[in-house]
Amino acid sequence: MASELLRILIKGGVLSPSELKQIIHLIESSGLDYFHFGSRQDILFPKTEKLELVKAQFPQFNIEELSKKKYQNIVCSYGAAEIFPSTPWLTGTSYLYILEQFRYKPTLEINICDPQQRLVPLFTGNLNFIASPHDDYWYLHLNLPQYEKEDYYPVLIHTWDIATIAQSIEELYEEANRIDDLFHLVNNSVDTNNRTFDEGLSIPFYPFPYYEGMNRMGLDQYWLGLYWRDNRYNLRFLKAMCDLCLACKIGKICITPWKSFIVKGIPAEHKITWEKFLGKNGINVRHSSLELNWHLPVDDTDAFELKRFMVRNFDQNDISTYGLTFSVSSYYGKNFTSVVIVKNPQPTIVGDFQVRPTYNVLYSQNFDPNTRVYKTYAQDVDKIDLPPLLMELSQLYFDQLGEATKVVSHISEEIDPKESVEMDIYQCPACWTQYDSLYGDPAQGIPKGTPFEQLPETYCCPTCEAPKFSFLRKTGQAISISTNL
Repeated sequence: MASELLRILIKGGVLSPSELKQIIHLIESSGLDYFHFGSRQDILFPKTEKLELVKAQFPQFNIEELSKKKYQNIVCSYGAAEIFPSTPWLTGTSYLYILEQFRYKPTLEINICDPQQRLVPLFTGNLNFIASPHDDYWYLHLNLPQYEKEDYYPVLIHTWDIATIAQSIEELYEEANRIDDLFHLVNNSVDTNNRTFDEGLSIPFYPFPYYEGMNRMGLDQYWLGLYWRDNRYNLRFLKAMCDLCLACKIGKICITPWKSFIVKGIPAEHKITWEKFLGKNGINVRHSSLELNWHLPVDDTDAFELKRFMVRNFDQNDISTYGLTFSVSSYYGKNFTSVVIVKNPQPTIVGDFQVRPTYNVLYSQNFDPNTRVYKTYAQDVDKIDLPPLLMELSQLYFDQLGEATKVVSHISEEIDPKESVEMDIYQCPACWTQYDSLYGDPAQGIPKGTPFEQLPETYCCPTCEAPKFSFLRKTGQAISISTNL
């Protein structure tokens, strides 16, 4: 389906009610009555024959095929500001200022996020700007195409310089293959107000928040989170909602990476008006967390049916998954959920036999997606066996909840290397599964603490069975674990 989807970039996932109404008019003119939200806070809709006829009427929108995308949407955590835990100096106005400075179309994926919130992923971009404790300064985590390793930019970046540095990196990164070399190229190219490191990036662990329904925001305002189970948002309803936003003087609507959206700043005197509006339109605003905490590919019927099957089983067994997140995927890519269900490719030769699909189940280290380290929990699992496996994982999650906090540190001259533990991590180049010596591979009889070099030559990837010699060492990362008693 992805090859038939078009998308409209929404910078930072933030748009005004008037801008959303213009998009609705464009899509309605194409003969559609719905659209989807994408993982990078963009808007997706099916390609139609009428589209070329109406494109000229809306030149302000850059519309491109999802499968042939040239540009990337900027992801930011503006939607979480002032309603979820946040860095004290970082406000919604700060995000809007930063987004306004991007006057070019990025070709690299850019994330601009607060490490205190959990709604928007921190590390799914090529350039990941993450707020530091210092007012108006940001860490920059780099995961650039064709670079051998991912690492942190060696200085903190000022809010005013984010767009400038991002554009300079886009122009220069192909001229270097090391982040240190790239830093010198950028530093010689633009004049910026950088700051040296005095501490590593600290990312506290919070359970995943509930992001739906009418919720209090400050003393005299509310925020509303809306979610459609099938990610097909009705244009008629959205158009009426935009009119209500304008009547209530609400300036921004925020798209989330979870295929939902948030309306912030609803005045307390208009709360009953909004509740009547939602009720008259039959909008459910209190889905269970079992339903909400899933990330699915857009317009993927098989993934949607698998999720329904899993949620139904969870509900029947009265299982709590509070704080956990799940995703269904057909490939190993940039995940940002606690648990990932990967559908295995079908055998190419099956004769007259019908082969049932099988799945691999992975979970993130400490059940924290920000670690970006995923462990294999089960392989080649039939659909009917998935519910008990995920229930087991939910029990493991609650067993260890609250035991550890994670600190991801950039090693620099200002930081004592003894404060961090160099991680012995190797990654399979075929499916991205990682071997971490800290945890070993119990499923293959490899105990905790076994260095990669000491693995037998017969060792293979637990997910795709790639041989040991093909694994690549992940360098430039250090993680320090502290325990709260």
